[in-house]
Amino acid sequence: MWRASFEHGVGITDPHPLEEQLAYFRDEVLPHHRVQLAWQGTTLVGFVASNSQSVAQLHVKVGLHRQGIGSHLLRLAKSASNGSLWLFTFQQNTVARLFYEHHGFRAVKFGFEPTWQLADVKYEWHAGGNAA
Repeated sequence: MWRASFEHGVGITDPHPLEEQLAYFRDEVLPHHRVQLAWQGTTLVGFVASNSQSVAQLHVKVGLHRQGIGSHLLRLAKSASNGSLWLFTFQQNTVARLFYEHHGFRAVKFGFEPTWQLADVKYEWHAGGNAA
């Protein structure tokens, strides 16, 4: 689900072997983030990996967008934050960008992600809508 969601949103095929992706999740994401899952029955339909300062991953199963799953997961991340969050997404992921902007995040920095060789954007959210 994670890989399909990423590929759908960014519009590219992930060239990394699944084992490499799993190792990244195990070694980099899990030790530093709380992972919360969204289920419909016995089907995993989304997850968010976040800590009190940032959202590292937020994915919803392809075909289930605009049903409130991502909004619910983002609310969980916000409620566990220290009053602000930051995250990165790729500039070409217009669906994610519109989603985050709808939920009060503001673009604060445009850059380039060297691993993926893609332009990215850093977003920030502050409780009460105040910018830092």
